[in-house]
Amino acid sequence: MDILFGLALSYHLNFERDYNVLHPHVRIENDYFIAGAYYNSEYRISPYAGVRFERNNHGFELGAAGGYPALGGTVPYIRYTYSLSDKKEIFVAPAGENINGEVTYGIIVGMEVVIEDSKR
Repeated sequence: MDILFGLALSYHLNFERDYNVLHPHVRIENDYFIAGAYYNSEYRISPYAGVRFERNNHGFELGAAGGYPALGGTVPYIRYTYSLSDKKEIFVAPAGENINGEVTYGIIVGMEVVIEDSKR
């Protein structure tokens, strides 16, 4: 089991509002299972759980994340990652925003850096 502490920087494409771009997080990884919490784009704590699959430098995550009341609270998520090194990766994920009851969709792109990790 690994425990990771990291920081992600994100950019939100096709969104009307301005969102938080700094996302500190903590993650536990055990084989394919992942769980953790991060400071989300809406300035809230988001607990999440899911699975992660990797092949070479490519990663794919699928799960659920909380902390999004405008979208109903807990939302499904999917994320693609590409590892630049052991501690740095870029990512792309679809996302939505709810403005006055109308949901629009966009893309979040970013870079994630592992600040500290410990193998158990």
